[in-house]
Amino acid sequence: MTHSLLLKNVRPWHQPETVDMLIHEGKIQQIAANISHVAANIAVHDAENKLLFPGFVDAHAHIDKSLWGREWYVNDVPRELGTIIANERAYRREHQPDPQLQSQRIVLECLRHGTTAFRTHVDIDNEIGIQNFEGVMATKEKLRGVVDMETVAFPQSGILRNPGTEAWLRKALEAGADYIGGLDPCAYEQDPVTHLNIIFRLAAELGKGVDIHLHERGELGAFSVGLILDKTREFGLQNRVTISHAFCLGMVAIEEQQRLAEQLAALGISIATTAPVDIAVPPYQLLRAAGVVICAGNDGVRDTWNPYGNGDMLFRAMMIGLKYRWRKDKEMARALDAITHGGAHVMNLPDYGIAPGCTADLVLVPARVMAEAIVAQPAGRTVIKQGRVVVANGELCL
Repeated sequence: MTHSLLLKNVRPWHQPETVDMLIHEGKIQQIAANISHVAANIAVHDAENKLLFPGFVDAHAHIDKSLWGREWYVNDVPRELGTIIANERAYRREHQPDPQLQSQRIVLECLRHGTTAFRTHVDIDNEIGIQNFEGVMATKEKLRGVVDMETVAFPQSGILRNPGTEAWLRKALEAGADYIGGLDPCAYEQDPVTHLNIIFRLAAELGKGVDIHLHERGELGAFSVGLILDKTREFGLQNRVTISHAFCLGMVAIEEQQRLAEQLAALGISIATTAPVDIAVPPYQLLRAAGVVICAGNDGVRDTWNPYGNGDMLFRAMMIGLKYRWRKDKEMARALDAITHGGAHVMNLPDYGIAPGCTADLVLVPARVMAEAIVAQPAGRTVIKQGRVVVANGELCL
């Protein structure tokens, strides 16, 4: 990286003043009121007083599942986990979506909205093996330097309920997956100790992390959280585990919430939320006060599970704010933190933020203040990745 870029007239979201920003070799080098003494050949971009954010982080995605760009999928599936999973497998067999093409399509759409980093769960099972994973890894390679991507080898159909899946999970991990996933060890797999032992053993053996889907509710889910805490200690995976969804944390008594929060924080276990409208969400302020990191994601976008979504993390931030009933601007900053610094922390993104020395992964949004950006989600954004403009006024320029 040898190029430089001078951004004129930008407003970092957390300060009122308009400044200039000099970027060199992919890093923010200088932020000042008026930077004029630069080399003549440096590219200059006038931000026209747009609001500046660090690149958004989608820390819970399913890019291999998205049907973005295909014919509209007519959803007529009962809302029961086993039925939804079976329907998805049937659709896959009959229609054979190309996982590389589909993952690239949705990633580029998310990029247009300002997402520069993803953690994506990728289906691994006894029918497709690692086919979807190979497609996503091809997309990761094609878009190297454009987006950062972590992959989770995810047994969407279960491990115990689909014999042979464990071997395919190992293959995906050996082929480069960063994390191994899991799914509702009690309610779906119905043998939580065996399910979690497989996941944590593979993670520890192969030097990977764990990111487990936990939809289980109330005390059942809290029981699974307790098991995850135990397995994290047993296999020495502190600071390498994420629990996604974790609805149960918002359903149990406040005393149990506090007890679990303290243990989660002590083990460095993070929480990923998508803030669904129809169920409880983890207690954000209680968890953060205890020291638990919270990140956010869009989950599936336009797939056989869910017809909603457009890949915009500002839309997700609005959904978080609505779910938690945050109306004050300072409250909405929590939602912004979940889609930026929370996700960056969970993904261990180096030098993330808006300060000299930080990586120049940035989003320019035509909004007056942070809260307006969240509620209005303005179009026409400009996205900068490692100091290079990759989206200009909403249009890809790769």
